Amino acid sequence: MKIVISASSQSLDAELDPRFGRCPFFIITDTETGQFSVEANAGLDASGGAGIAAAQQVAVMAPDAVLTGHCGPNAFTVLDKANIKVYTNVTGTVSEAIQKCVDGSLRAATASNATPHSGMGQN
Repeated sequence: MKIVISASSQSLDAELDPRFGRCPFFIITDTETGQFSVEANAGLDASGGAGIAAAQQVAVMAPDAVLTGHCGPNAFTVLDKANIKVYTNVTGTVSEAIQKCVDGSLRAATASNATPHSGMGQN
């Protein structure tokens, strides 16, 4: 399974960043091989539309799932239309979040859990 996690830094030991659209990094991992890569969030400093930009960036990666703390309605819609499962309210380190997903202890969200622009000013 290919998973993208919103992360505060570039390590599997990093804390999961709760702000999907404003996280500094995305960690992309393949749970079958254990390999991972890191991409900077291109929309991090956008004055608006960061969630949509982040969701479009992630959709190109074609993951099976996204693990994050909060995901706004516009980003959620983009991910949902790309058939990417979104898991919200996830906490802990990136590696802990991956393990929770692999173990099946996370539930996919059916809707966004943040209001539009909720990540603004919280860099």
